[in-house]
Amino acid sequence: MEQIPNCRIVLEGGTGQIEEKKSKFIASIFPVRTEEEAAKLIEQIRKKYWDARHHCTAYIIGESKNPIMHCNDDGEPAQTAGRPMLDILLGQKLHNVLAIVTRYFGGTLLGTGGLVRAYSSAVQEGLKNSILVEKYKGILYDIKTDYSDLGKLSYLCGQRKLFILKTEYTESVMTRVLLPKMQEQEFLKKLAEVTNARAIAEKIQDIVYALYQEELILFKENGSVSCRIHS
Repeated sequence: MEQIPNCRIVLEGGTGQIEEKKSKFIASIFPVRTEEEAAKLIEQIRKKYWDARHHCTAYIIGESKNPIMHCNDDGEPAQTAGRPMLDILLGQKLHNVLAIVTRYFGGTLLGTGGLVRAYSSAVQEGLKNSILVEKYKGILYDIKTDYSDLGKLSYLCGQRKLFILKTEYTESVMTRVLLPKMQEQEFLKKLAEVTNARAIAEKIQDIVYALYQEELILFKENGSVSCRIHS
């Protein structure tokens, strides 16, 4: 399936908990890439909280414009748990994500509105404690320059806050740069302009990446993390 531009995902899952009229709601957020993976995680949570009354779920799988979506109320009144949970994930524009909310019943009925608010709030709390990132399309370039032009290349990269993955110094300088796809043509044009076309830019490969704080995350074709690089 074709990846959509700027796809938001869960890099690292988390948990959150709220209490409503003595009922305890525990949200578990996971990154997932298949329905089989989601099913295994749901079973793990059921075993972990084996004495809970409900384990309501919602997931969005796939990075296409038409991902697989599913939700389950697990015994709660229809549309009071799974669907509100799914709506939170959709509102956050997340893909490849699973939310499970485990409920320990406190003895007081919450009513339809109360359940919707509780399950929604639990998912929001779980997401607050997760790491969410935006995935972008980029291109790796090896740029060969003379030493006299290295400062100009460094300035261009710094101006655009581009990641330099490595630099090799021999008779000339080879710099590997990650370019956002949307900046490719403008950057190459500017590079040729400031170096009087002396710089040679060779495209290495298309890549998918994300930024988290000062860290660059590169992804494999299957969506798993390839490596994480600190700036």
